[in-house]
Amino acid sequence: MEKIASFTIDHIKLQPGIYVSRKDTVGAEVITTFDLRMTSPNEEPVMNTAEIHTIEHLAATFLRNHPTYKDKTIYFGPMGCRTGFYLLLAGDYSSKDIVPLMVEMYEFIRDFHDEVPGASPKDCGNYLDMNLGMANYLAGKFLDQVLYKITDERLIYPE
Repeated sequence: MEKIASFTIDHIKLQPGIYVSRKDTVGAEVITTFDLRMTSPNEEPVMNTAEIHTIEHLAATFLRNHPTYKDKTIYFGPMGCRTGFYLLLAGDYSSKDIVPLMVEMYEFIRDFHDEVPGASPKDCGNYLDMNLGMANYLAGKFLDQVLYKITDERLIYPE
């Protein structure tokens, strides 16, 4: 079997950032998949499932209510390795194109201090596995260490 594209990225060199993972054409529409890498793979601890789950609920709620991106959001969800998230948007985008959206989204997560949307037994299959405090902390850390001062090295996959 061929190695899939995401396994060809050198995860030893990969640092937190926003990367275009792939672009697919579905009919006449381009779908851009983003790698939102929040932690340094194989270098720092991965995120725990509770904070990942909380970030997923908050980010998906934010994106699907965003005035510009709600109809362009295809998917937002965690990576199995627990170092970040995938965001799929309808449209042909570069990493730089969505930096303002990501700043807005992570500020929303950092500053959110209410009941997590969908965190109930009726709405979620594992509603007790949430950690809002850590989600707030990790969003703030990603903003301060990456998004507020993002450079091209954190927008284009390392060679």
